[in-house]
Amino acid sequence: MITIDTMDEITNSSPDSKPKSEAPKEAPKESLLLNLAFNIAIPTLVLTKLSGDDYLGIKLAIVVALSFPIIYGIRDFFTRGKINFFSALGVISVSMTGGISLMELDAIYIAIKEASIPLLFGLATLVSLKTSQPLIHTFLLNDSILETDKIAAALKANNRQAEFDQLLINASWILAGSFLLSAVLNYFLAIYMLTAAPGTIEFNEQLGKMTALSFPVIAVPAMLVMIADMFYLFRGIKRLTGIPLEDIIKQK
Repeated sequence: MITIDTMDEITNSSPDSKPKSEAPKEAPKESLLLNLAFNIAIPTLVLTKLSGDDYLGIKLAIVVALSFPIIYGIRDFFTRGKINFFSALGVISVSMTGGISLMELDAIYIAIKEASIPLLFGLATLVSLKTSQPLIHTFLLNDSILETDKIAAALKANNRQAEFDQLLINASWILAGSFLLSAVLNYFLAIYMLTAAPGTIEFNEQLGKMTALSFPVIAVPAMLVMIADMFYLFRGIKRLTGIPLEDIIKQK
């Protein structure tokens, strides 16, 4: 049960279109500890320790545990002042998990839900290659990370645009592979962990343990693949443009 809350939306507005006296407002930096606490640590503790009749009970424990990621997503909205697509998706995902658990449906539905979201992202990444704005731009090649104008000018000057387009295709396949890996790991972790009957204390405890394991078992491997993809993309840009990496990556 992982929420995606680490990426920002792309802004297509040009800095030149704003008055020079108006400084762009930067979004507040996200606290990794707060993210992990609300999305993993607290829900895990509530589900594994407070599901008994002497505490919250089975259903109330699910509601309380899954309310923390939802609260975090709502807080993210008010902090940034706009809807973050990935935060919103995380809230929807957590709400679906809560709904499935409260209705006491078979664990296979949670496994399917856990796998479907990253799988859809992977498919969308590949399908977007046929559009004018491939999703690789959103995840790795965007204005908040790279000097895209400088890269575009260098590619045109060096007549390397065709090679750059092929580089994006390769990077998109690697990115899609990271989502596929996440989908597979999500599915099998849910199948492996959720063996108790829904609506029982044991099921809640297993759901809590699955939440705790989702970061090291799922998020870390998928993130490593994405980081490798990022280095592949950056090295390719350096080779095609002749611009050093320190001049390609935006300095904040």
